[in-house]
Amino acid sequence: MPGVRAPADPRVTWDLPAPGAMPRTADLEPLVTRVLAPNASGMTLDGTNTYVVGAPGSGQAVLVDPGPDDPAHLAAVEEALAARDARCVAVLVTHHHGDHAEAALPWGDRFGAQVAAADAAVAGSRGRVLEPGERLALAGTAIGVVGTPGHTADHLAFRLESGAVLVGDHVLGRGTSVVTHPEGDVVAYLESLRRVHDLGPSALYCGHGPELTEDPGAVLDFYLAHRAFRESQLLAALVRGAGTVDALVADVYAEVPRALWPAAAQSTRATLAKLAAEGHVVVDGDRVRLP
Repeated sequence: MPGVRAPADPRVTWDLPAPGAMPRTADLEPLVTRVLAPNASGMTLDGTNTYVVGAPGSGQAVLVDPGPDDPAHLAAVEEALAARDARCVAVLVTHHHGDHAEAALPWGDRFGAQVAAADAAVAGSRGRVLEPGERLALAGTAIGVVGTPGHTADHLAFRLESGAVLVGDHVLGRGTSVVTHPEGDVVAYLESLRRVHDLGPSALYCGHGPELTEDPGAVLDFYLAHRAFRESQLLAALVRGAGTVDALVADVYAEVPRALWPAAAQSTRATLAKLAAEGHVVVDGDRVRLP
């Protein structure tokens, strides 16, 4: 595995908005309006993307990933609903992380809408627990539920009739998603990437960052190649003498801002768990070695 070349990110040549330049609200297609939450950070990029989904003229809409329970964000979402002359009939959540799910229950109560998610705690006592493979008839359209575990065990994506897929944190508009240990699972994540690739999505509407419409399949190919490259980097660092998780992070993520190293350490632990299961490394607490 050592010697694998760094894959090229196809998005570097695309005409994507610069960081911090995404509009607060954007109509992505007749079915979808995106509303950007005001929670930008190193981990959330421009902020969490909340999606208002529904057939034009249906008078109804679904919110996907309401995001933070923030008054300004709620006002922007309500404006987007009003622009569609629609009321919210359901709240769908891709996964339980607070930057996606915090507002689910309070907004569900506000709108009188059922909350649906794979995690029963997110859905709440009056909500609906979703299963992969379900097809939801909501807001004048059909929404397919796609199991995408990896970033978290409960992660879902939602496929629209247009062919676009709302991918949550499975794929980001910029950079790559973090798979953390012990919550995340790299093997499951890779399987989920292939599953979404096999759908042939017309667009990827991400949990953070801009929409990816030019060549979604190429981005998914890059994500798969990037994971293989990270594995090769870790093995090469072990050959060079790195023997702890911290040493591996300092070697492999040397060009990444130090503020992101804690997240990189959790991602490294998740990748090491995969490599250990395959017999490529031996992990003993923070110590790591080749067999």
